Amino acid sequence: MLNPLETLKNYFGHSSFRGEQERIVNRLINEREHCLVLMPTGGGKSICYQLPALLFDGGTIVISPLIALMQDQVDALKKKNIPAEFINSTVAPERRKERLKKFVDGKIKLLYVTPERFRKQEFIEAIKTANVSMLAVDEAHCISEWGHDFRPDYSRIAEFRELLNNPLTIALTATATPAVQKDIIAKLGFQKSEIKIFHEGIHRPNLRLETADIYDEKETLNAIYKILDKYNGPGIIYFALIKKLEYYSQILGDKGYRHGIYHGKLDAQKRKQTQRDFLSGKINLILATNAFGMGIDKPDIRFVIHAEVPSSIESYYQEIGRAGRDGKDSLCMLLYNQQDLYTQMEFIKWANPGADYYARMFDLLRNNLERANAEGVDYLREQMSFKDRNDFRVETVLAMLDRYGVTEGTIETKNLKVVDELPRQLHDDHYLKEKLTSDNKKLLSVVNYFKSVTCRRVFISDYFGFPGEPECGNCDACSLNSN
Repeated sequence: MLNPLETLKNYFGHSSFRGEQERIVNRLINEREHCLVLMPTGGGKSICYQLPALLFDGGTIVISPLIALMQDQVDALKKKNIPAEFINSTVAPERRKERLKKFVDGKIKLLYVTPERFRKQEFIEAIKTANVSMLAVDEAHCISEWGHDFRPDYSRIAEFRELLNNPLTIALTATATPAVQKDIIAKLGFQKSEIKIFHEGIHRPNLRLETADIYDEKETLNAIYKILDKYNGPGIIYFALIKKLEYYSQILGDKGYRHGIYHGKLDAQKRKQTQRDFLSGKINLILATNAFGMGIDKPDIRFVIHAEVPSSIESYYQEIGRAGRDGKDSLCMLLYNQQDLYTQMEFIKWANPGADYYARMFDLLRNNLERANAEGVDYLREQMSFKDRNDFRVETVLAMLDRYGVTEGTIETKNLKVVDELPRQLHDDHYLKEKLTSDNKKLLSVVNYFKSVTCRRVFISDYFGFPGEPECGNCDACSLNSN
């Protein structure tokens, strides 16, 4: 049997481990002890479970929330001659059955699935017969209602573990505050003493963290031009609003800055092509919403600009983590405009409808499903919000009903079905108000980050519960303090 270092060389082409990787791998292989891994974006989290998976007798199930990301990871593993597959809603039923059988028969080492797959009885019955050595939970912050991307099916992972006979478990995330870490451990079904937390803090010394106080569009454009003219390499400019992204795209295009755009309203093919062009170097600049970035493993991104204020430190940190993965100097610039706060506050309001709104929408779907499928979101908005096009609560509720397994299909494909009752949480006004307060506090932390006069990396480290980090000496606050 190969040892971990030989496996690392033979399959992954690295001659040594990075950071905490070796300790995590050894704990899993030698001690068979559970791990919670907090590692920066681009820090090499995947190797922490992919490598041990090759050394165990049985298979490893990887729970991942993102269909596109699991496809990319499986493609990358196959290129390394590692037997891996994924099962999700994009795979035809026959292929799903075939892949599941191969995993049960021990012909596949890593099987990537979304947590929603555990709703399917056929999948559960088959997977219970498999020899599962390890369960890897990627993007583990999705477990927590207080994380920045809660997915209800993730909160059932303790139940999935039991179905799989409680295998060795590793949970991984780049972004988890102390409260979210505690929640992850509890929702996995562990006592704190049963799982070891590994963290690498916020150690990306090559990232230059800066902010700029921006008053208007002219100042925003000047700040962007300055960075585009200085940095040759690839970069990403993040926007909160699609409308604003398209507006700035027009201006930058007219100025001769060649770029791609990426947001959730583009069709899947166009998004995929833009991503490919950026990864291959065909285009060097992307204007994007937060829909872009998961699974973007491009080492030479030289700058990440936030042209609008992000909604949380979690999403900001995840997005800047895409810069400078090759270890070379890279700039992370946050352009702070007071007006953007009102945009984010509106977003937060629309993302947190009250219990009454959920109940009305549920009744509307149950009683008028045929018409809703025929006329689409506009019909629902007309009934719920009197055609207010800026009110996105309809989209929020549709997404949450899908996440909680209340509905199946989509209104876009005209095959939406109501398959379950509203869950307790969406009836509970106290819980929903708490969630709204939590989201507003996250936004306030971004304001405090901008206004902070101390080291920006120390601020982020403290936020994620890693106090005592030394000042970085490579942010605008440190530069100001040293003068």
